Amino acid sequence: MLTAVMVAVMVTMILLLLRVFLGPTVYDRILAINLVGTKTVLFIAVLGFLSGRPEFLDIAIVYALINFIGTVAVLKFMHYGDLGWDQAGREEGDV
Repeated sequence: MLTAVMVAVMVTMILLLLRVFLGPTVYDRILAINLVGTKTVLFIAVLGFLSGRPEFLDIAIVYALINFIGTVAVLKFMHYGDLGWDQAGREEGDV
């Protein structure tokens, strides 16, 4: 049963990769990449359950956090054009 789940996750990841390459807007592509990351977390968790190695859940959680931070960074870059602070609003003494 879990092998069927892994196959289904792989099929959805392939369909999401098609959306990444064929997406009409950049936000569709970002959403598809975020979903690929989410499916990867699910894949790692199921693989750890099948192999009897619960430490794979720790790897999946770390990957989920990296996926979230990366998605936020990409969306911030798309909205503001950079990832840094606004230089015009800062004074000399600010860090």
